[in-house]
Amino acid sequence: MPKPSRPEPDSIAGVWRIVFHPRVMRRALGFAVVVGSVLIAINHGDAIAAGSVTPTQVWKMGLTVVVPYVVSTWSSVLALRGADGGTSAPQ
Repeated sequence: MPKPSRPEPDSIAGVWRIVFHPRVMRRALGFAVVVGSVLIAINHGDAIAAGSVTPTQVWKMGLTVVVPYVVSTWSSVLALRGADGGTSAPQ
């Protein structure tokens, strides 16, 4: 019985392998915490300081953290796919 081939980074399975790689996730989480915190302070700091945060603002704060996580992850996928013609993966 033939062994299943490893997914290449330019395949959907390869992209998901990069997205869920621990180093990529750790890096993206770090960016999300730092950039998300700064953006939350800029956009919602007055409401936080006044103690008047609404459920809608909490939802927006959550999205504010998700966006840099997604951007960092996608940037890693593109960088790793293009590093050597689409055959690289995180080490």
